[in-house]
Amino acid sequence: QVRLVESGGGLVQAGGSLRLSCAASGSISSIDVMGWYRRAPGKRRELVASITSQGITGYIDSVKGRFTITRDNAKNTVYLQMNSLKPEDTAVYYCNAFIMSDGARTPNWGQGTQVTVSS
Repeated sequence: QVRLVESGGGLVQAGGSLRLSCAASGSISSIDVMGWYRRAPGKRRELVASITSQGITGYIDSVKGRFTITRDNAKNTVYLQMNSLKPEDTAVYYCNAFIMSDGARTPNWGQGTQVTVSS
């Protein structure tokens, strides 16, 4: 059984910063790609940022230069540093990770954490 537990969401004013964390636990052999998705009210879920086990990162255009994804492989944890937040960043943010566990590679999701940016 593998779990992803997120933390760090909250309410912040425009221009402010938040740092999201997502820790994986359980029977883990290895973790491949980790990423952060978000779903804003009335919109489809979108991939915000991703990072491979080698540290290669990718971002959607709207967050480039403002968000930074990192990971600590020793702690099975991925982070999302969000700076210069805008009201349009308001969404529920979900952690995702492809984890090798008990001989199978499966996608795993966190429970979601709300990020609200006020104008």
